[in-house]
Amino acid sequence: MKNNIGSNTKLILLHPYIQKQGSSNRLLWVLAIISFFTLAFLLTLIYARESITSYTSVAAVSAITGSTNPPLSKAVVRALTHYASNSNNTEHMSYTDIKQIADVLRQCQQPCNLLVFGLTHETLLWKALNHNGRTVFIDENRYYAAYIEEKYPGIEAYDVQYTTKLSEMKELIAAAKEQARNECKPVQNLLFSECKLGLNDLPNQFYEVNWDVILVDGPRGYWPEAPGRMSAIFTAGVLARSKKSGNPKTHVFVHDFNQKVDRITSEEFLCKENLVKSKHMLGHFVIGRMDPNSYHFCRNHI
Repeated sequence: MKNNIGSNTKLILLHPYIQKQGSSNRLLWVLAIISFFTLAFLLTLIYARESITSYTSVAAVSAITGSTNPPLSKAVVRALTHYASNSNNTEHMSYTDIKQIADVLRQCQQPCNLLVFGLTHETLLWKALNHNGRTVFIDENRYYAAYIEEKYPGIEAYDVQYTTKLSEMKELIAAAKEQARNECKPVQNLLFSECKLGLNDLPNQFYEVNWDVILVDGPRGYWPEAPGRMSAIFTAGVLARSKKSGNPKTHVFVHDFNQKVDRITSEEFLCKENLVKSKHMLGHFVIGRMDPNSYHFCRNHI
């Protein structure tokens, strides 16, 4: 029995190399995985570092130049196209006058609030030059204001009904000066005013805006029954003096300053001491915020 068992017994030897080979394969796999993740981590770190460096450089350049090089806005493209196709228009403002206003808008702290009396040939230009701010247009023709808003959806325009007449200029100015302590105060919310020269029928929020730049280039017309620009100039002066916050100074431009009515009204309500430049057809005034208890528009009124 024992011999049979012994003769049928088979001896199996496990060579140590087989075990070592399996261990080596596992070790190689582990090393490969570790190497892969290490490489991925290093690549991520390098990419992140380059991104941060690039962003820092751009931020530094932007801080120095004051610009992030925004793409050309649609308003700018539209304005350039408009003026390229209407370069022969005889009613456009001169280059010198446009440049004065453009220079002020360029230096205006953003976002800049620009108010323009009159929808003119330069309407799209003002909107384009102030594309980072708010630009509002006031016009006496409600149909034309609606037409412009429909044709150029980015334009914000309101119509106003002027009750003045050019032939009444002297009487209107005299009445406003007499009521300077009541309805025609130089500092007030015109929404609640009954001063005949003040515009009080615009949207409520209009009177809450701190306007940085105001351009008077309307209403149109210089015949006796035309409304004239007395109300626009008076309103501009009140809005500038009644600012509640932001830059305490407001730039007020009066186009057609060479016209007698515009010049006289400006001297009465914007004041000679605030006139910083008068060249060609443009008068440039800088008006500061005024104490609410003040009742004189100009020093020579005291």
